[in-house]
Amino acid sequence: MAAACALTAAAALIPLTLGGTDSGGTALGGQGVASASPAKADTCTDPEASLPPSSADGPTIDKIKKADRLVVGVDQNSYRWGYRNPATRTLEGFDISLVKAIAKNLLGSEDKVTYRAIPTNQRIEALQEGKVDIVVRTMTINCERSKQVAFSTAYFQAGQQVLAPKNSTITGYNDTLKGKKVCTATGSTAYDALKNKSYGAIFEDTPTEQRTVPNQLDCLVQLQLGLVDAVVTDNALAAGQAAQDPAVGLRGAPFTTEYYGVATKIGNDDLVRRINQVLVDYRSGGDNSEWMKAYDKWLSADMKGIKGPPAPKYR
Repeated sequence: MAAACALTAAAALIPLTLGGTDSGGTALGGQGVASASPAKADTCTDPEASLPPSSADGPTIDKIKKADRLVVGVDQNSYRWGYRNPATRTLEGFDISLVKAIAKNLLGSEDKVTYRAIPTNQRIEALQEGKVDIVVRTMTINCERSKQVAFSTAYFQAGQQVLAPKNSTITGYNDTLKGKKVCTATGSTAYDALKNKSYGAIFEDTPTEQRTVPNQLDCLVQLQLGLVDAVVTDNALAAGQAAQDPAVGLRGAPFTTEYYGVATKIGNDDLVRRINQVLVDYRSGGDNSEWMKAYDKWLSADMKGIKGPPAPKYR
C-alpha cells in the first residue's frame, strides 16, 4: 500500500488550478450566456432530461469560436477519468476523451482546449462565475444541481459505493460502518448520502480531523495513511482508486443510481443542444462507437461488463 500511496500523493502535488493556463500557456476566461430559466426544485421530476440535440450555432458557441478555445473544468487526479499522466504530463481518461470530442465538433480540433483543474465543490461556482465554459468531471445530474447549472444528457451511469481495505470488517453501506471514520469529497453526492443516512459512520470534520476533502484522491491518501477506515464515492471513481492500490477494494453493492452529465452555465441553451448532438454521435455505432472505444481504453479493466452508455432523455 505504501508504494501506491507515494504514487497518488505525487500526482496530487502537480498544480493546475482555476485561472491557470493550458499546456501551451494560454490563459482564458469563460463565455457569455443566452436566455433561459433554471429548473425549479418543486417541478423537477426527471433531471436527466435535457434539451433536444442540435447542430446549430448560437451566441455561446459564437463566443467560443471567436476565442478559438474551449475552457473546460476537469479533474487531474481521478485515475481512468481525468488524471495527469506522470510520464507524458498530459491529461488523460474517459472524461478527457469526451472533452476532445466536444472541442473537435465546436472548433475543428481536439487540441483547442484550456483545461482547468477544479475541486469537486467548485464545479458549480466555476460555471456560474464564467471561469470555464463547461465542466466534464464525473458530475452527477440531480434536481438540486439543475437549479444551478444546465446539464447535457447523461453520458455515464454510476452509483455510490464503499471503498475500504480488503482486510476491513466493513462489508458495504450498512451497519458495519458504525463507529468507522469515513472520507468523502466536499460537495459530493456521497456526502449528501451520509448526511441522509450514516449508519453511525463518523464523517463530519472536527477541529483536529478533516474527513471531507477537496478531491477524491485525497480520500484515498487518507485511507492509505490510516486516517480513515473507508471512503464513500461513486463506484466509477472508486474502481479507479482500487486499480491504483491493490490493498483496497469495493465493498458491497452500489446503493444509488446516478448519471454523469456535461455541465454548463444556465442559459447556454445553444451549447447544451450542441453538446447533446455531440453525444448522439459519440454514442452511435454500437460496439464501434466512440463511447465504447473510450470505455474499452479507460474503464473496461476496472468496470467490467458495461454494454453501452445510458440512453438519452429529452424534454
